[in-house]
Amino acid sequence: MVPHDRQLVDRFQQYIRENGLFTREDKILLTVSGGVDSMVMLSLFARCGYDIGIAHCNFQLRGAESDEDETVVAEEAAKYGVVCYNRRFETAAEMERTGDSMEMTARRLRYAWFYELCAEHGYTAIAVAHHIDDSIETFFINLLRGTGLRGLTGINNQFGKVVRPMMFATRKEITEYAVANRIPYREDSSNRSTKYLRNKIRLGLVPMIREINPKFTMLMRGNIDHLTDAQLFISHAIDMIRKTAIDERDGTYTLHLDRIDGGFPMNFVIYELLNSSFGFKSDVTGQLCKALEEGRSNKRFYSKEYVAYIERGDVVIAPVSEDDDCETTVEADALRSYCGNSVLFFERTDIDLIKNFGVPENTAQVDADKLKYPLTLRRWRSGDRFIPFGMSGYKKVSDFLTDCKATALERKRQFVLVSGGDIVWLVGRRIDDRYRLTSETENVLRITREIL
Repeated sequence: MVPHDRQLVDRFQQYIRENGLFTREDKILLTVSGGVDSMVMLSLFARCGYDIGIAHCNFQLRGAESDEDETVVAEEAAKYGVVCYNRRFETAAEMERTGDSMEMTARRLRYAWFYELCAEHGYTAIAVAHHIDDSIETFFINLLRGTGLRGLTGINNQFGKVVRPMMFATRKEITEYAVANRIPYREDSSNRSTKYLRNKIRLGLVPMIREINPKFTMLMRGNIDHLTDAQLFISHAIDMIRKTAIDERDGTYTLHLDRIDGGFPMNFVIYELLNSSFGFKSDVTGQLCKALEEGRSNKRFYSKEYVAYIERGDVVIAPVSEDDDCETTVEADALRSYCGNSVLFFERTDIDLIKNFGVPENTAQVDADKLKYPLTLRRWRSGDRFIPFGMSGYKKVSDFLTDCKATALERKRQFVLVSGGDIVWLVGRRIDDRYRLTSETENVLRITREIL
């Protein structure tokens, strides 16, 4: 064993001990994709003698590549004498059924299966091979999405049963270990595609910053550690404020703003309280704080499960009722908006940049110049009608949903995006033909729906 190998093994075990991720008595399920990160993780676990099993997911999205990944993992498991569970998922069909993105669908499918394996075979921990560079990329993704301080703390090394014992290592160290030990691994061709934000950061932004400061990775690790400590401090302070500022009665909560120390940054405290306890995002709490400053009390603000409104200078938070229209406005500069159990992301672009005019049902591409702002996002109502894409006449939304064989629950969760009284998009199903892209379209609003 070369010194570099021994060093990585020692650091691996030290990181596990210092962070209390698991013990020798634990039975650990390793999630192994066939990529270099998870194959090295398998090697380290095997060399250290832990009680392990392997779970490999074949999402059947990359044809022969997916099957070759499966083969490599099975062969490596046999070499170590480790049990290997494999499951092939009908991912594309599941995406079409739910309207979820590929990333969300794959995540939901694999973690549901991992927990099934734990329950069936007695695994006490699920090991995932994220490393330092993954955490740094997550930092920049969240920075660009405006998630606030909590999103800048990178990836946690433990969450419930899920542990991340490779967070001590860099991608470079992991790859060098794999080469030195002749560990076979697969390179996912999608990792080279810059259509994904993470890859744009990995392949474009990070190398540019590293040119400026070669010690960038270690510097960012320190920054993320400091931000994590700051968030822990803030969370403790917010817990103390919550106990005195929020009352609950019959499932409805009241945030008494006059009980918050005036020396605190009020908007920040409101965000932290509403985000941590009720799931409100920063842009929503920002709109609420603006309404507070302007003395407006006629607006309602939504998270996935709660609605907030202003009453006598306080903020009242209640569960969203089934008959709530969940009506919100969408301004021209909005990046996202929440509707029930979903979030809509808005992206404005030029028609010349549109490469695919055929999009899945969870995505809408409409002529941006035909829209009248602010738009309205709400549940559909009896009597609503629109001209479905490809048709020339009006159709009632109720009839359209019947034709789609929508269940009662799906009907309750159905939203519409409205412009000047016209339904632009029956969300997740069909756009209105009047707003389709044509040869005269210059500017496009691309809207993507993701289920929370």
